[in-house]
Amino acid sequence: MSVSNTNVNKSVSVFAPASIGNVSVGFDVLGLAVKPVDGTLLGDVVTVNATTSNDNSLTVIGNFADKLPSNKEDNIVWSCLLLFNEQLISVKQTPVFVAITLDKKMPVGSGLGSSACSVVAALASLNAFYAKYHNFSFSENVVLKMTGQMEAQISGSLHYDNVAPCYLGGLQLMVPDENVISRILPSFDDCYYVMAYPGIEVSTKAAREVLPTTYSRSDVISYGQNLATFVDACHRQDKSQAFSVLTDVIAEPYRTDLLPKYKASRDYLSSQGALAVGISGSGPTLFCVCDSEKQAEQFALWLQENYLQTALGFVHVCKVDDVGATEI
Repeated sequence: MSVSNTNVNKSVSVFAPASIGNVSVGFDVLGLAVKPVDGTLLGDVVTVNATTSNDNSLTVIGNFADKLPSNKEDNIVWSCLLLFNEQLISVKQTPVFVAITLDKKMPVGSGLGSSACSVVAALASLNAFYAKYHNFSFSENVVLKMTGQMEAQISGSLHYDNVAPCYLGGLQLMVPDENVISRILPSFDDCYYVMAYPGIEVSTKAAREVLPTTYSRSDVISYGQNLATFVDACHRQDKSQAFSVLTDVIAEPYRTDLLPKYKASRDYLSSQGALAVGISGSGPTLFCVCDSEKQAEQFALWLQENYLQTALGFVHVCKVDDVGATEI
């Protein structure tokens, strides 16, 4: 590796937004990036600084820093740095020493793509740093593959439903083509998404372990029909049709018992006219789709009073984040 005294003022920061994995109807194959309408940064920020030190470093700050391993070798951002450097070497580029700071704004085990936020922010900031100061960058597809590799390391299986929307923005459909990986779908820009995190943690691993290993033929048919109908409705911009089939037959029936107050909240919001209600990712965050900002604000207040369970909980009224990872 190389180091130079002229590097100390070189810095890049990237913000990576929260996402709704699965979006109910597309288990492991759909993801939607979201952003609060009030401008709150719901996601993680990673800053890469050049350093005069002869070593790399990682500092973790933020509201949820204490939820992460104290040992840097166990932090996913450190693993991202190691992977990125391996990729650099594989294409005959020389890594430089850097000082990385992770601002952990996203709660761990929230169902909002917390690990994806860290992974995407880390790899996107490293790529932007090299592009800006070393005249080299990996293609979007290569970076996306690296984010998937890191997510698989965390959850035990390769799925892009959080990292793809987090990195690319919008509503993303994962496709079985490693040269494409993800296709953006037309989303419904006039909809509001109320995100309610109750303040408790549910691990992705635990949420996957409650799922059955086999499904009935009727469930498989329902899943395929609902997902196909949703994708078709997105392209036709048929909002009524799209959200009428936003039903989870794969995971929600088995995860409901892991989420206190979820079923009662879902039933209430549905009865009050929500377009759709579901579990964000593997939970415990609930998402609710609304037709208007007024309705979203009303539901947000109700969820604040009825769904949150600890002081760490929060509710945000969001829109679709069409941008994804952004240099700030």
